[in-house]
Amino acid sequence: MFSLGGLSQTVDETKTWDVLIIGAGPAGFTAAIYAARYGLETLMISKDIGGNVALTDLIENYPGFPDGISGAELANRMHEQVKKLGVPIIFDEVERIDPAECAYYEGPCKFHVKTKNGKIYKARTVIIAVGAEPRKLRVPGEDKFYGRGVSYCATCDGPLFKGKDVIVVGGGNTALQEALYLKEIGVNVTLVHRREQFRADKILQDRFKKAGIPAILNTVVVEIKGNQKVESVVLKNVKTGEVFEKKVDGVFVFIGYEPKTDFVKHLGITDEQGYIPVDMHMRTKVKGLFAAGDITNVFKQIAVAVGQGAIAANSAKELLEEWKTQVNEE
Repeated sequence: MFSLGGLSQTVDETKTWDVLIIGAGPAGFTAAIYAARYGLETLMISKDIGGNVALTDLIENYPGFPDGISGAELANRMHEQVKKLGVPIIFDEVERIDPAECAYYEGPCKFHVKTKNGKIYKARTVIIAVGAEPRKLRVPGEDKFYGRGVSYCATCDGPLFKGKDVIVVGGGNTALQEALYLKEIGVNVTLVHRREQFRADKILQDRFKKAGIPAILNTVVVEIKGNQKVESVVLKNVKTGEVFEKKVDGVFVFIGYEPKTDFVKHLGITDEQGYIPVDMHMRTKVKGLFAAGDITNVFKQIAVAVGQGAIAANSAKELLEEWKTQVNEE
């Protein structure tokens, strides 16, 4: 993930944009591409480029790349395409969205989007595509040693652990894929999974088995210990109740994701898990407010996020056209 706070473009803060897109991952970038090609005045706001995609070492199931592509490269290509279309990107984090009266199309809403830097941007429609963030273990020592042995990104931090002992926590596609990556770059890796069976695709399970990476199954992390950095983990077998300690230099956590929707919960558009339900047009409960990508709690794949981003942009265009028609008929 690339934090690019110093590279924000300058835009007219008094302007009301046709479409404001929050998030610069596959869903957000696709929405921007479609919106710009529709001729809509489009602005993007994001605290980074690529989101979780940029943290992925190798993507092998995205159409058009039979030999795979790194997540960082794919994110960069999307970014370059959006730049060529002239869509400005503000590198900031959105703190709140508030509906207001629509000043131009006389439609039911215009949105004020407030960022953590104290800026307020106005838009007729908004597409939320902020994705989700890595889920934490929520055990003692995890927050204390974040950045000092605890990581949620093998691509970012893996090279720091060459020749050292680490555990990867998880049993899905990401966990196995990142464990394979760590082994390939010379890290001594052991996988810890709370269940007997992995949830990863068969092709990854076969590759994992062939690589000979040791796995501790039916086991969870209950504590991360150390002084200035990670030195060991306390593990518990969920079947036998046995608790034991294992010396490690690092802990890489890949146990799923959680939505980043605190900034819109006051709008009443999130579900019990914090995700944003949408209809087939990517519409939320608030007219003019759309959502796309992992934030909608669908099958978390790049191809799905891209498709939803395209639909959201098209739905925004159709709504803007509807409002404009209403004005012209009055």
